[in-house]
Amino acid sequence: MDTRSDVPTQGKGKTTGKSLLIVESPSKVKTIGGYLGDAYVVESSMGHIRDLPQPSELPAELKKTPVGKFAVDIDQGFEPYYVVNPDKKKKVTELKRLLKECDALYLATDADREGEAIAWHLLEVLKPKVPVHRVTFPEITKEAVERGFENVRSIDDSLVDAQETRRVLDRIYGYELSPVLWRKVSQGLSAGRVQSVATRLVVERERERMKFRPAQYWDLAGIFETKASESFKAKLSALDGMRVASGKDFADSGELKQSARAKVAHLDEETARGLVSALEGSEFSVSSVETKPYTRRPAAPFTTSTLQQESARKLRFSSRSTMQVAQRLYENGYITYMRTDSVALSDQAVNAARAQATELYGADHVPSKPRLYASKSKNAQEAHEAIRPAGDSFRTPAAVKSRLSSDEFRLYELIWKRTVASQMADAKGQTASIKLEAQTNDSRTAEFSASGTVITFRGFMAAYEEGKDAARDAEDAKDGDDKRLPNMAEGDRLTGRDIEANAHETSPPPRYTEASLVKAMDDLGIGRPSTYAAVISTIMDRGYVNNRSGSLVPSWTAFSVVRLLEEHFSRYVDYEFTAEMEEDLDRIARGEEQRTDWLTGFYFGNASRNGLKPIVENLGEIDARAVNSIEITDGVTLRVGRYGPYLETGGTVDEDTGEIKDPIRANVPSDLAPDELTAEKAAELIEQGKADGRELGTNPENGRTILAKDGRFGPYVTEVVPEPTEEELANQPVEYYKNGKPKPPKKPKKEKPRTASLLKSMSLQTVTLEDALKLLSLPRVVGTDDEGTEITAQNGRYGPYLKKGTDSRSLSSEEQIFSITVDEALAIYAQPKQRGRAAAKPPLAELGKDPSNDKPIVIKDGRFGPYVTDGETNVTVPRSETVESMTHTRAVELLADKRAKGPVKKKSGTAKKSGTTKKTAAKKTSTTKSSSASGTKKTSAAKSTATKSSGTKSATSKSASKSTASKSTESKDH
Repeated sequence: MDTRSDVPTQGKGKTTGKSLLIVESPSKVKTIGGYLGDAYVVESSMGHIRDLPQPSELPAELKKTPVGKFAVDIDQGFEPYYVVNPDKKKKVTELKRLLKECDALYLATDADREGEAIAWHLLEVLKPKVPVHRVTFPEITKEAVERGFENVRSIDDSLVDAQETRRVLDRIYGYELSPVLWRKVSQGLSAGRVQSVATRLVVERERERMKFRPAQYWDLAGIFETKASESFKAKLSALDGMRVASGKDFADSGELKQSARAKVAHLDEETARGLVSALEGSEFSVSSVETKPYTRRPAAPFTTSTLQQESARKLRFSSRSTMQVAQRLYENGYITYMRTDSVALSDQAVNAARAQATELYGADHVPSKPRLYASKSKNAQEAHEAIRPAGDSFRTPAAVKSRLSSDEFRLYELIWKRTVASQMADAKGQTASIKLEAQTNDSRTAEFSASGTVITFRGFMAAYEEGKDAARDAEDAKDGDDKRLPNMAEGDRLTGRDIEANAHETSPPPRYTEASLVKAMDDLGIGRPSTYAAVISTIMDRGYVNNRSGSLVPSWTAFSVVRLLEEHFSRYVDYEFTAEMEEDLDRIARGEEQRTDWLTGFYFGNASRNGLKPIVENLGEIDARAVNSIEITDGVTLRVGRYGPYLETGGTVDEDTGEIKDPIRANVPSDLAPDELTAEKAAELIEQGKADGRELGTNPENGRTILAKDGRFGPYVTEVVPEPTEEELANQPVEYYKNGKPKPPKKPKKEKPRTASLLKSMSLQTVTLEDALKLLSLPRVVGTDDEGTEITAQNGRYGPYLKKGTDSRSLSSEEQIFSITVDEALAIYAQPKQRGRAAAKPPLAELGKDPSNDKPIVIKDGRFGPYVTDGETNVTVPRSETVESMTHTRAVELLADKRAKGPVKKKSGTAKKSGTTKKTAAKKTSTTKSSSASGTKKTSAAKSTATKSSGTKSATSKSASKSTASKSTESKDH
């Protein structure tokens, strides 16, 4: 490639004539390299190269210093202690080698805070002795690359400071609050600046649903016909001048709102049916006709948040899937950068959209002047343009379909439609509202209403129409869109027929979906849109929230976590405070506030607010029992225990300790949503709990007691294994030390009791000793085949089955376990296995072929949940994803990752070898970090002389919150 005037000339003093350009993702390397030619060596950093280590990984000499708690020096301006990620050391070595052969260094990481921080880390680690330039590409196209080189700059220190502040903030937040959760709720839990607030949103919505009490109301609807025999539907809207109550008039308590009580008529069934009878034979006339012009404007181009919302509504993508697909589209030059808060389009994009709309839909569908959209956010971290198709002229979806995967095509088409529609004309039409009146035979005035909108000019709707989330009380929503009403005038007579009374019931607040949770967080200003996918995945992976058919359902553990944080750290899960923190990070990014001052105020406190450190140090006593208790009904409390949630009631209070003794307990099924635990359901579970531990009798074979128990996975029967007698303990063999002295007697290994799950036809309250003995006798020997192989009938976790050697066949009913004969069993085995078993379930989803082996990829329902398979490799669908959101691309990624990991290695019994390896690894890590300590943590002396110039921050320890090749959006600590 010839030297071009639109890219900087190479540094002088070298003879190679080459420059090193570093991007984040390897998928950009080939494309950008093709645009730049041989004068540039294009290489990828694979994301962040440095990060904060775990405190346990710090060198020994630092563990007892102010750095030891967070890997951040809290006494020296919150300076982070960085280490090169172990899996990036080879990459760093490679980049240093390439840099030695080049005349200049171009840092072309992404144009947001994370990208700026990655560029800074590269600068600090590579320590280049050649000219350094910062360049960004909002899209990976030839034109954008050329424009990028026209706007070369130095590293933005303020953006780096903002990213480092967020990284340190998240580390401090998580490391201070999470241990409180471990002590008072359960081990392994975590708190996070954004994830805890997102969890609170979901829990608060479930609390609203639990408090909700439905209200019933009635109305009337009928068909009305004009003299011209044109008919339409209308609903009763008023009775004797009072508006008829609808769902919006009721509070969640099930009662009419105070503001509506004197203004609406609440119809019950008797009144509604009586009104239908009273209207028989009544004449209807039009009392009013209102016609208004209808105008609808197109939605703004996509931001990160609105793209996630719309792809969830229209494509059923999870937030994570959306961002993964968008990342590939960006890296391969199909769309602009996908992490942005801006709705603005460049002049080139506006012209491209208008030109394409004119070409495809006609000049009348494009307004005379370009539409300009203003962003609500002053955010300095994101790119400065909306998400749109890449290039100065857009490629239609049809033009790129053959080069994209199915998911990539669907998302590109969505982005293309939204962008083109944003520059098209308004939709126009007419909205008509009509009211009808009739006198009942008991002298009441009934008013019916109907409305309809007729679109006369579709405008932007010819290309795209924005989706909507499910509305509450949908039956009250206007149903007149795109409905044409007959031409009528006041006084016109109408004939009414098929007038019916209809019952309605108010609906609880709808649960959040991923789309509506993203919208709520965006509206509240919580976190950054680029973090939402990771935040939602985190709260699912932690077990705080489960995805049930697209709805987000909180676990009982989430209730305990949120309650503890609300009661003892209320400020840190407050929506407004969390949004203010984002604004503070924006001010740091704009250079309006110093990171050290802000972090000092946040952690230690200042004149205007308390710090986190003194709050944690002065927590006082937290009543763990109270935090983990939720009153379901009077006298019935749900408790979150070590082994899951359970109900507790009754018992007596110990006068000395205040503890409840001998309460009745009942396990709560794991698949029961919190709002489904009603008083009636609680009573049902308590009745089952009363039977927990019920003694059924004695096993005549061994004299052991048989109990019926209520377990985490359902009711079961078990036998009680008696404790060893003193005589048995005394008769144990004696072991001796090498010096001849006897070892202390070992506690004998306790025999594991036999257990058996109840059949589905049995209940804990009614199971008998005879039933229990039959269950404990399993597996039942049915007989043998001609070769003498034993056939048994068994009851497994997933149903009844036969077993012959390693060959298992399903049985059609539990009763067959005890009744099937050897001849019937042999008949089942005589059939081909696929026909002898229960009919195979069809796949839950078919996703197309795997490009690596051309085998069909499907999702199946397995023993441990849904899983993706190509017939050879199986991988469980992650907890944070659903079958509905699983895409072909995501499935290919999961299978590829599973193949790359290889078969699961069995644990080695050579503990000594394992321990040696671990010790050696730890020593190596410590040595590496120790040797680089002077280069990864600034001393106060160095800090005082640090200067920022030529795009270089001379301090040598800036943070990175992302690890490996992908940019993480919520700190891995939290």
